[in-house]
Amino acid sequence: MNFTKKDYTFEDLIDIMKVLRGENGCPWDKEQTHQSIKYCLLEEACEAMEALDEKQPDNFADELGDVLLQVVFHSEMAEEEGNFSIQNVLNHICKKLISRHTHIFGNDKTNNTTEALDLWEENKKAEKGLKTQTELMRDVCSYLPALMRAQKVQKKAAQVGFDWDDFTGAFCKLTEEVNELKAAAAEQNAEHMEEELGDLLFSAVNVSRFLEVNPEEALKKATDKFLARFEKMERAAITSGRDLNGMTLAEMDELWNQAKDGRI
Repeated sequence: MNFTKKDYTFEDLIDIMKVLRGENGCPWDKEQTHQSIKYCLLEEACEAMEALDEKQPDNFADELGDVLLQVVFHSEMAEEEGNFSIQNVLNHICKKLISRHTHIFGNDKTNNTTEALDLWEENKKAEKGLKTQTELMRDVCSYLPALMRAQKVQKKAAQVGFDWDDFTGAFCKLTEEVNELKAAAAEQNAEHMEEELGDLLFSAVNVSRFLEVNPEEALKKATDKFLARFEKMERAAITSGRDLNGMTLAEMDELWNQAKDGRI
């Protein structure tokens, strides 16, 4: 294989991976297992999302390559184990796209995006043999970020009418869970506090659904906002010759409020 090409193909990537995993390949690549690199899938996907939001097309392409590498890496290891190959991966996704788009590749008809999504879900349920709504809800991946998983489960519960009539009920439930968490905190029972905090977060996701706000995005932006204000607070402290470690909470709060109000 020519390793100095201007344009590489998907087959080139597969060949490179085989070389890296081969007898004279890279020691690190040869030592990896599905378990040792499984979180790389998540990390690379997140880095691709970050590049997308930062509107850096070339960086986005680069990060998508890293995601693709993970697919090829796992496929190569699976082929070595005699389990499946990259061809099986391609077969699965192509068959899935065809079988779930029966309004394109079959005889079904849809008139808009909503109907197309509903048909996708119906075809998915049929393929997986999901007969009850509980089975459909349990099919939501448990490895998803917790807020995202909660949102998806709640949406599926709402499909059969198990939902608040409007946002008022969701807000009241949120307040109820805050009070229950306060009571659990007063008891200082770790297990109970964890349970009530989970209920509070689940209720907050419910509110986000009614407000049509993505809870993952909302929390990400809140964290970014916190970091930006903290940076301003710390920079102001350093400029005045102080160190955060030597300041009182009241002093830091004053700088925080200045950062919040845009005074620093």
